[in-house]
Amino acid sequence: MAKKKMIHEFMRMKQEGEKITFLTAYDFPTAQFAEAAGLDMLLAGDSLGMCVYGYSGTVPVVMDQCIYHCEAVRRGAPNTFIVGDMPFMSYQSSLEKAVENAGRFLKEAGCDAIKLEGGVRVVPQIKAIVEAGILVMGHIGLTPQSSGQLGGHKAQGRTLETASIVVQDALAVQEAGAQIILLEAIPPEVAAYITQKLSIPVLSIGAGPDCDGQLLIVSDMIGQFQAFTPRFVKKYCNVADVITNAMKEYVAEVKAGKFPADDHCYHMISGEKEKFDAEFK
Repeated sequence: MAKKKMIHEFMRMKQEGEKITFLTAYDFPTAQFAEAAGLDMLLAGDSLGMCVYGYSGTVPVVMDQCIYHCEAVRRGAPNTFIVGDMPFMSYQSSLEKAVENAGRFLKEAGCDAIKLEGGVRVVPQIKAIVEAGILVMGHIGLTPQSSGQLGGHKAQGRTLETASIVVQDALAVQEAGAQIILLEAIPPEVAAYITQKLSIPVLSIGAGPDCDGQLLIVSDMIGQFQAFTPRFVKKYCNVADVITNAMKEYVAEVKAGKFPADDHCYHMISGEKEKFDAEFK
């Protein structure tokens, strides 16, 4: 059984150039698969809004949903570092609410850290959560919860002006006390600079190969999510086709009377059928 990696080991991996593997998971079986595959960490992300509940985005997701899914992921991967994702409006309205909700991920779901979106604008929240003794992962660049302010789900930092903002956000998040940071949908040139500049592990989702580790949405990576595929995604399999074809075969066999076969039946104990026939003839 693999030992759970903790923050000091992720720091060592950064220093030694060993890449950190990071994937989302939303349920017990997926978490089991991920732990068996040797993932370094898992994110029970608010992307569950789209990948599990069929919402058009992450904004409708609420705290209780995140807690329920984090609990399932923890049960499935007891020896993996798990990050709980703070949903929209769970940390924006007050520092007290931010700390209280962050604490729920640890107390109720057994998470090892929380993630929240934003740079300079969430420095007070990061400081307050860290002061409460909770490990924080920052998230900058494309921040889906505030994508409306960014003009939609678009890559960030592609000009000098906007790249400078991303760099300032990264420095602010580290200075506030976050111990890991996630960069989403920014140019690899900018991500490489940030990775070199920061002392904390820098993870990428669509931010190129030079970061300290990589994150993908599991539903994208296995070909389950069908609505759209971001440019940065690589599909390692297509479970949508596998599942759909299996269901089609099931429908065909039931219609044709091929399923269930005798192998799938529980027959009466020897000698009992004759008694049954005599009783109910």
